[in-house]
Amino acid sequence: MYGLAEYYRASGEAAALAHAQALFHVLEARSFDPVRSGYFEAFSREWQLLSDLRLSAKDANEKKTMNTHLHVLEAYATLYHVWPDPALRQQLKVLLLDFTDHIIDSKTHHLRLFFDENWHSKPAAVSFGHDIEAAWLLLEAAETLREPGLVEHFRQVAVQLATAAAQGLAPDGSLRYEREPGGHWAADRHWWVQAEAVVGFYNAYQVSGDAQFRACSEAAWRFIQQHLLDRERGEWYWGVRPDYSLMPGEDKAGLWKCPYHNGRTCLEILRRLEAQA
Repeated sequence: MYGLAEYYRASGEAAALAHAQALFHVLEARSFDPVRSGYFEAFSREWQLLSDLRLSAKDANEKKTMNTHLHVLEAYATLYHVWPDPALRQQLKVLLLDFTDHIIDSKTHHLRLFFDENWHSKPAAVSFGHDIEAAWLLLEAAETLREPGLVEHFRQVAVQLATAAAQGLAPDGSLRYEREPGGHWAADRHWWVQAEAVVGFYNAYQVSGDAQFRACSEAAWRFIQQHLLDRERGEWYWGVRPDYSLMPGEDKAGLWKCPYHNGRTCLEILRRLEAQA
C-alpha cells in the first residue's frame, strides 16, 4: 500500500491507486480490531490468526505490535495524500490515538513494543531506533490530516520521543540499537537506527528550535559517513560493533535490508534543507 501510493504520486497510474485502495479495504475488513482498536499481527492465507505470529526470531509472539502499527501508519498517511477518503481519514486518526493511548509510555516516552489483544503491554527492550523513527513519522501523519490541535499535540510528542531516544546516544554520536529489559545494552550500531536518527533529531530541532537536536542529527550523519558507507562498492553496511568492526554475516541487501531507511533519510533531509534555503 505504501509503495503503490507513492508510485501513484509519481506516475499517476490509476491501477496503482486502485490496488492500494483495495489493500486498505482488505486490511480494515480482516486485520482491524473493531472492539479494542489496533491491527492484529499476522494471518494464514485464509485470514485465520496464526498461533505463531512472529515476523522474526527476536520478536515476542503477541497479537499486536508497535512495529506493525508504525508501518500501517506510514501506508495510510501516504495513501491519504492521494486519496482523501473519509474512512481512511478516520482510521488514520485511530492509529494516531492508538500510539498516544497504548503504545507510547506516558512516563518514559519510550515506545512499548508488544501487546496482547487487550493492549496489555509485555516486557520488552527499549528500541531507540523506533523511538526516533516514530518521532517524525507520527508528526508527518498528523500533518497529513491538517487538524491544528492534532498537529500541535504530535509536535510535542515528536520532541518527547526524540528526548527519550537520546538516552541511547553514544559518545561518538551514534545511536545504540536497544536496551534490554534487564538493563543490558545491545550496543551494535545498525544502519537503519542511524538513518532514522538523522531525520528524527533534525525534525525535533525544526519543531523545538533546540540546537542540541540538530547537533545529534549531524553527529549521526558523521558516524554514517565514517563507519557505514561502503565508498568502494556502494550502499551502507548493516552495522558495526562497538569497536567499529563490521557486524559479521549480515546482508548488504536482503530480506531485512534494502535502500529504504537510508534512501528515505537522504531524500527527506534534502527536502527539508531545500525548503529552508
